[in-house]
Amino acid sequence: MLKFLLYTIIIIHGLIHLIGFAEAFRWMPTPQFTKHISPAAGISWFLTALLFLVAVGLLIAGQREWWQVLSAAILVSQFLIFLFWHDAKWGTLPNVILILVAVAAFGSWQFENEYQKDTALAKQAVNRAPELLTEKDLEHLPPIVQQYIIRTGSLQQPKVKSFRVVFDGEMRDKGKDWFTFRSEQYNTIQPASRQFFMKAKMFGITVPGYHHYTQSNATMQIKLFGLIPVVDISGTELSQAETVTLFNDMCLMAPASLIDPRIQWQPIDSLRVKATFSNAPYTISAELAFNPAGELINFFSDDRYAIADMKKYRFSTPIRQYQKIDGHLIGTYGEAIWHYLDGEFVYGKFYLKELEYNP
Repeated sequence: MLKFLLYTIIIIHGLIHLIGFAEAFRWMPTPQFTKHISPAAGISWFLTALLFLVAVGLLIAGQREWWQVLSAAILVSQFLIFLFWHDAKWGTLPNVILILVAVAAFGSWQFENEYQKDTALAKQAVNRAPELLTEKDLEHLPPIVQQYIIRTGSLQQPKVKSFRVVFDGEMRDKGKDWFTFRSEQYNTIQPASRQFFMKAKMFGITVPGYHHYTQSNATMQIKLFGLIPVVDISGTELSQAETVTLFNDMCLMAPASLIDPRIQWQPIDSLRVKATFSNAPYTISAELAFNPAGELINFFSDDRYAIADMKKYRFSTPIRQYQKIDGHLIGTYGEAIWHYLDGEFVYGKFYLKELEYNP
């Protein structure tokens, strides 16, 4: 709703500038104008209107730099308003509103650029030598894990050294309503890193958040408009929690990465295994549950801290709806669940939209 209101304000405000253009060329004489508008000034009014319309077009198209064009339009518009202050002074009000919007958009753009820069650095650290995943690579794995990797179509395909994922979903805190989000993340296997950038929708406002995990250290930031810190967390508890999340990503979205030597396996029964994953200085464990077809259906860990109170609770991510993506059979719907003392609490729903290996 707020987005459509913004579209309307920009379009109407932009079109109003055409009045100055029409007045300059006597196409639509306006008696209330007390100061003559020269043809040169009239063209400036026209170009300003065009800038506003281009800005809203870029915004609708999802171009991240739309705010730059909007800022240019506002600056030229306000300059013209000062020149014709007596007749155009009320145009300052929408310009003030729109400059606040542009500042907020700049903040979000700058915040997301941190994710883009970290992702670029992570890509540079990846060994891109081509290698195929073979049966020999699977020999040390429990039979059900081998079956899972084969089932997903990973055998005789390039080994996964990094992957990019896009999710749509919903999240909530305990006692609060769901909010929607879209996230993009980039993970590397060796060295282990995870960059997760989320744009949440709360009360019609986009609130960006960024989880960054590299060299076994994690940070989590949420900033209103990308400028005002709402959450800023780091430390050993978060780093351990993100180590669990990193391993969860490997299990659910990059089955071929489960040959990693940092993982120790212990069969529980024919359909369940315990995995211990180390990324110095953190070692975490998880239980993986499969169905008879060899599809991973759940992941449990007791080593993850909840952000709300930084206490450990059992964490699980049931997964289903397997589909072919990027040539691999992958679960495309998952949930994130805390097993609190008073019962299970689903705090996240994730719908896989894009998955790319070794981008």
